[in-house]
Amino acid sequence: MRSSLALLLAPLIATAQPLAPHQRLAYDIYKELVEINTVTTTGDTAKAAEAMGSRLRAAGFAADEVRVFTPAPRKGNLVARLRGTGAKKPILLLAHIDVVEAKREDWSMDPFKLEEKDGYFYGRGTGDDKFMAAAFIANLIRYRQEGYRPERDIIVALSTDEEIGDANGLGIRWLIANQRNLIDAEFALNEGAGVGLKNGKPIRNGVQTSEKNYVDYSLEVKNAGGHSSLPRKDNAIYRLAEGLARLGKYDFPIRLDETTRAWFARAAPFEEPQTAADMKALAAGRADAAAIARLSAKPPYNAQMRTTCVATMLSGGHAPNALPQLARANVNCRVLPGEPIAEVTATLKRVLADDAIEVKLAGDFGSAGPSPLRPDILQPIEKLTAQFWPGIPVIPTMSTGATDSRFLRAIGIPAYGHSGLAGDIDDNRAHGRDERVPVKSFYDGLEYLYQLVKMLSGPSAP
Repeated sequence: MRSSLALLLAPLIATAQPLAPHQRLAYDIYKELVEINTVTTTGDTAKAAEAMGSRLRAAGFAADEVRVFTPAPRKGNLVARLRGTGAKKPILLLAHIDVVEAKREDWSMDPFKLEEKDGYFYGRGTGDDKFMAAAFIANLIRYRQEGYRPERDIIVALSTDEEIGDANGLGIRWLIANQRNLIDAEFALNEGAGVGLKNGKPIRNGVQTSEKNYVDYSLEVKNAGGHSSLPRKDNAIYRLAEGLARLGKYDFPIRLDETTRAWFARAAPFEEPQTAADMKALAAGRADAAAIARLSAKPPYNAQMRTTCVATMLSGGHAPNALPQLARANVNCRVLPGEPIAEVTATLKRVLADDAIEVKLAGDFGSAGPSPLRPDILQPIEKLTAQFWPGIPVIPTMSTGATDSRFLRAIGIPAYGHSGLAGDIDDNRAHGRDERVPVKSFYDGLEYLYQLVKMLSGPSAP
């Protein structure tokens, strides 16, 4: 009876443990960040950046070690530096502080209040990306309090407008263009991958080393039109639809690189037998047509294997009793790193197979090649992963979405998406309703990043 009671009370006793001072500091910073509305289009990232600057200055950082920039109203970036011996080039810790919209009527609680409930922290940005922002600021203060002097400067940069691809050049692109010397580093840590949980158990720790390029195309067919009682064979809507149908049946060639080949090989053991065998065969370069077809039928795997282009918007015509004078579609492509956009454009035109369909580049978010799988970065990650989550593999990944890392890679700063934050791979709520992270994951990730940055930065002698 006593042992059963002890088992029932153990979780309650564990959660009742008081927070250590550095954990309390991180929680307070996290709460402050989440409760500042930083929605990209309507919020105030300048307020959030200045709040973090105030935290650092209060902790003893000098004015020249903490810089807050406001390139436009309500838009803010922060760059802070813990100086090291200079024996090695700096490390850059990057996190964005803007978030996507969250409407109160859609949520179970106020999205701009940090709420702890049932073992989770709820709030917009709790995972994307205010965990990393809070952890980096809290740990930088902790290093200063300890008198830690690393072999390389530790730079923390908090950026705005990541959620819109920094389309207006006010976030990381502004820092690169105007304050490159403040963020120049040998390599960077950023968002992009974390610890995957399945049924509550950790199964892998991801390191994002590359990402696809986001590209939009506008497809148009124009026609003289006319009265709908006199149909024509060159109907603009039909011609566009037929071209899109051909595109829908087309698969771009499979192109694996160092990252995606390693991902298929290392992720395979966690799949059911047939999928695992197909993934291993693909990674080894010996997958047959049947294996490729099975993997291609699974959207997450298909997206890792090749460039993808998909129709996402469609419009046409101007009146119900008139032949269409214009039919238009948006095709969104996610292009493999290093694949030339001109090559993708040429492929689209070839597959659409109709000169009447005009193909125009409508948006290119920028691209860069993958960051190398450096042993001096991966080995510390593997060592620390074995301590925090014994038995799980470290798996290089390519994001099918986009982060600020591509802008760093484009200027020669290798970037690695690696948060140390554990989350359910089947319940990712970033950008969605009731965004949340496990409370345990928050504190584990905080400590993991604290130790990892120390390992990557040199001796910890006060």
